[in-house]
Amino acid sequence: MNEEIKTFTISIYTENNIGLLNRISAIFQRRHINIESLTTSQSEIEGVNRFVIVVNITESQARKIIGQFEKQVEVIRAYYHKDEETIYTESCMFKIKSALLFEEPQIQNIIKESNARIVTVNKEFFVLEKSGRRNEIESLRRDLNVFGIMQFVRAGRIAVTKDEMKVTEMLMAFNNQ
Repeated sequence: MNEEIKTFTISIYTENNIGLLNRISAIFQRRHINIESLTTSQSEIEGVNRFVIVVNITESQARKIIGQFEKQVEVIRAYYHKDEETIYTESCMFKIKSALLFEEPQIQNIIKESNARIVTVNKEFFVLEKSGRRNEIESLRRDLNVFGIMQFVRAGRIAVTKDEMKVTEMLMAFNNQ
């Protein structure tokens, strides 16, 4: 039975302990799975962190990986979701020569059409910020690449689920122990 490889967003709720990221990445490494995106932040419960990891794998691989995560002492709960089950976004920043902003009217049109935001402008450069889906960010990157990009950085995916996860009640119980 050949399963289809899909994009999954994995959410891992954890205690904030040193070395956990290393163990999480080792689980992927042992299975030769590339991490497309990784973001970590505080969750909705103080003292509980959330990893959001994007991978391209089969659903059976996702189930096995979730089981491995939940064996880690610091992991409170782990979930996987398909793209259609989540609301997600990414963000990025572009650093571009300031002269282009004034000399190339097309750049101003690109900024408007892409709903990017100018964060700062000085004599040497200006910085754009864009949030959205990866394809929107890549499209803006292609459009700006023609003019020259001094620096580019993209943050990992952040995501929430469309369905109620009931993890908040569980985390509250964990936090009150």
